[in-house]
Amino acid sequence: MHDEQLVVIGTGIRTIGQMTTESIAWIKKADKVVYIVSDPIAENLIKTLNPEGAESMYQLYAENKQRIDTYNEMIEKVLGYVREGKRVCFAAYGHPGVFAYPTHESVRRAKAEGFKARMLPGVSAEDCLFADMNIDPAMSGCQSYEATDFLINGRMIDPSSHVILWQIGVLGDATFKKVAYDTKGWPQLLQKLFQYYSPYHVAYVYEAPLFPGVEPVIRPTSLIMLPYSGVSAISTLYIPPGQPPRPDYATAYSLGLMQYPGAAHQQPAQQPQPNGHQPIAPPPAPPAPQQTTSDSQE
Repeated sequence: MHDEQLVVIGTGIRTIGQMTTESIAWIKKADKVVYIVSDPIAENLIKTLNPEGAESMYQLYAENKQRIDTYNEMIEKVLGYVREGKRVCFAAYGHPGVFAYPTHESVRRAKAEGFKARMLPGVSAEDCLFADMNIDPAMSGCQSYEATDFLINGRMIDPSSHVILWQIGVLGDATFKKVAYDTKGWPQLLQKLFQYYSPYHVAYVYEAPLFPGVEPVIRPTSLIMLPYSGVSAISTLYIPPGQPPRPDYATAYSLGLMQYPGAAHQQPAQQPQPNGHQPIAPPPAPPAPQQTTSDSQE
């Protein structure tokens, strides 16, 4: 501990207030701080904390260049400094382990080569979303997918849970763009979502604030109007539960969570909805569970 040759840290989404004291200490301690951050405040802070060793990797991006190529170049740059014997701090915006292939791969390769390396936690956009939209992921459960991965890899949704789709503004585009991405996958995404929700189910386009004093973007939209809802490259889609859960009353009774058969008629607490929307009404109470049947979750 504390003698690592590579430490990966996160600057948070809003650097002022969200960068941890542990991360600040490692930036100061490092011989070399290579960073990829999303705002000038974060960059200025890193340069202030380590003026001699700070180096941006933003120049590795290029218009229409495959992002995976840029990520691999970042990894090689980081490991190159580690191999030179420098104590390296790799700083990335948000949480360094969330949607961050170069950070994970840098740690993995460094360890494989015999170097001591670790990752420190940071504040992610998901953390900001839970706070800004007053959502508890433990209530109803939460599914979280990168949008393109969700679309092409057969991912499935439980419509009684919270659902978060990341990077909907770069859907189906594997390259880097400075302005607008080619979101040609909208029809396929909507077609898949309509398998689980009504086209008029209300979802929310969310963007975490980057600067102090700025409010988050929380824009309600029906799913069918999603392509016209002002989605940007940093937008996240939050979909509230579209139906109540289907409890397995027989299992609950066998676990002692229902003390008597009549408890099955008790209605579960309603999950608050963001922005004051009314929660979905629970279904009528089912009959008392029988010992020979089970209402299974699909």
